[in-house]
Amino acid sequence: MTAILTIARRELASMFRLPVGWVVVALFLVLTASVVALSIQPGAPASLRGFFTISAWLLMPVAPAVSMRLLAEEHRTGTDEVLLTSPVSALGVVLGKFLGAWLFLVCMLVPTLVYPVLLFAISDPAPDLGPMVSGYLLLLLQGTLYLAIGTAVSSMTSNQTLAYLATLFPILALLLAGSLATQSLPELLRPVHEAAQIGRRGSDFARGIIDTGHVVFFVAVSAWCLALAHASLEWRRWR
Repeated sequence: MTAILTIARRELASMFRLPVGWVVVALFLVLTASVVALSIQPGAPASLRGFFTISAWLLMPVAPAVSMRLLAEEHRTGTDEVLLTSPVSALGVVLGKFLGAWLFLVCMLVPTLVYPVLLFAISDPAPDLGPMVSGYLLLLLQGTLYLAIGTAVSSMTSNQTLAYLATLFPILALLLAGSLATQSLPELLRPVHEAAQIGRRGSDFARGIIDTGHVVFFVAVSAWCLALAHASLEWRRWR
């Protein structure tokens, strides 16, 4: 655990030492501020539902930019050999890298807490707190899934650009899954298609509904992606 936390702290610090970290934070805050500004209308119900509903799209260009260098950079510079021959296990490396990226995601979300504060300040009556809590849980779950996908992809390549694009397309596929008619798919693929519709899951959270099935989905798929990254590093260690 100490080694995992050390790797996570180093990864988090490196995010803020590089310009890309600040660019990612600025991009996300500009996107979210624009959405919130457009959703607040005089006489309309005080809510951040619109912000949370499209949060999956807002995170789509941001999360791959955070995860693309996690393991790809180590592979490109050759420092992955030092990590893989150190006392830290391959799983520890994956978890440490992922945890550092996840903490960066949390730091990126902290400034957005000004939005509910602002909403409470200007609204009468005060907005419902429940959907805001579930909405931020949605942001964390979606970000966790995206970063886990990015970690798995980053473990398989030394090219950061390739890692970014190869992370972006699976996320886009998940987001567009809801636009594909289930009836047009073979019977065997229909349950997979239904489960992969993260837009529908996100809409429930935005309305204040915390469905444990949705939580399990995000956590389970994220864990599977991290297991894939672990297997990739183990293969690289023993090849």
